[in-house]
Amino acid sequence: MTTTLRPVEPLQQLPGGGRSRTYDVCVNSRRVGSVHLATDPGFGTASGVIRDLRIDEPDRGRGRGTVAALASEEVLRSWGCVHVSASVPADAAPALRMVRSLGYVERSRNMVKELPDVPPALPEGVEVRPMTGAEYEEWEARAREVFAQEWTERGVPEEQARAKAESSHRVLLPAGLATPGAAFHVLVRDGRPAGVLWTGRTELEPGRWAAYVYDIEVDEAQRGRGYGRALMLLAERVAREAGETLLGLHVFADNTPAVRLYESLGYRTTHVNGAKPLL
Repeated sequence: MTTTLRPVEPLQQLPGGGRSRTYDVCVNSRRVGSVHLATDPGFGTASGVIRDLRIDEPDRGRGRGTVAALASEEVLRSWGCVHVSASVPADAAPALRMVRSLGYVERSRNMVKELPDVPPALPEGVEVRPMTGAEYEEWEARAREVFAQEWTERGVPEEQARAKAESSHRVLLPAGLATPGAAFHVLVRDGRPAGVLWTGRTELEPGRWAAYVYDIEVDEAQRGRGYGRALMLLAERVAREAGETLLGLHVFADNTPAVRLYESLGYRTTHVNGAKPLL
């Protein structure tokens, strides 16, 4: 039997030279599933994404997904992609085994928490205030640099990592500190800033919105004193005051202290994000 991908729409040309297309997964011309392929708008046209690879229930367990993933990689290579990523639901054990067997390395996780009705209390001795315009200018430049460095340290070419940082801030903060829905708070202890919190809102999946932690930063000289946990508790308070019941975040899988902190606070992993080079 031959497993192939059959386009179900014209190739979509995206801004900046990107591409996107949906395919049926077929076995001897019989449809058994679907997949959506695209270039990553954040990392650029050299980075491909396999999205929503689904095999219909009657055809699962026969290796259709593995062959469809390999065929997807071939399409992305033909588009000029040199890297590919895929996001898999954390509870989809067969899919997780498949991507690992194909050489995808876990790079990050998406996590979410169902918020309690009563916001948590902050630790004694800490205060919270809005970020000032001057603080924002300093933070924004530093945050873009740190964001790019984090991706570079995980194997992303520097040019792509910097493009990702610039794109993310441009899209998420078009009006800077005054961007609607974005909130910036400074955690203060003994009159000194101890950390910064950036929260907003995102669509976790079509029609399902949640508050989101985009960035937390603890002052380097004050790390190891529980301020990271305090900032996460503050994020819950901000989300609840905005009427949200869910709080999401993204964390690099190798940032073990952060993963443990989030798990201890009740966050659960919703998606595992893997990547590999296209040789």
